[in-house]
Amino acid sequence: MCTATSLPIMAAMNTYTPTQRTKVRRLSKRAVYDKAQVHAILDEGFLCHVGFTQDSHPFVIPTLYARSGETLYMHGSGASRMLKTLAQGVDVCLTVTLVDGYVLARSAFHHSMNYRSVTVLGRARLVTELAEKMEALRIITDHVVPGRWDEVRGPNELEMKQTVVLALPLEEVAAKVRMGPPADDEEDYALPIWAGVVPIHTQLGDPVGDGRVLPDVKMVERSRFALRTGKDSKRD
Repeated sequence: MCTATSLPIMAAMNTYTPTQRTKVRRLSKRAVYDKAQVHAILDEGFLCHVGFTQDSHPFVIPTLYARSGETLYMHGSGASRMLKTLAQGVDVCLTVTLVDGYVLARSAFHHSMNYRSVTVLGRARLVTELAEKMEALRIITDHVVPGRWDEVRGPNELEMKQTVVLALPLEEVAAKVRMGPPADDEEDYALPIWAGVVPIHTQLGDPVGDGRVLPDVKMVERSRFALRTGKDSKRD
């Protein structure tokens, strides 16, 4: 049974607390701090953009990621400028954006896009413990292609040494979402101009082998990629 005093605690557990850096100020009605909605956006995406500075120069680098609970994992070569810089504990801004549609209005001013985006601020941690590092690589691999880790050769000792894994905690987090039709000025609804939303969908093509697949090996099924948006109990 929930008591009056327990409700704020439960709400805090289910939402990210806005900070001075993550509070959405412009069009605040589009702000989302609900953890379930934030997780859903992160789990549907697989490519993020990571912003950081090195020697006073700004950089924004795209990279793969995956979520495990309240942690995002990234990986790459030990020679990567981004990973070497982030491993030093510098401030980082990570963003994920899903584009859902073109929003066409009757005026140029009110044109927009329907989208779902997440911004994460914080400092990444270098993953040094072997078991966590291996598990992070599994999570990333299976996030992109569900079940792929169990059917491929795992990384050997040399590959593990050459690979850097970083963990970014989901602490300072905010999402922003736009849905629905355009919002035209009332007088513009009398104009003979089509307005509405043109949805955007990602479509997979037919798999193309690399020319050296053994004769008895089955082609990867495209339906597996649809599983990426499903819920993995190990990640929540």
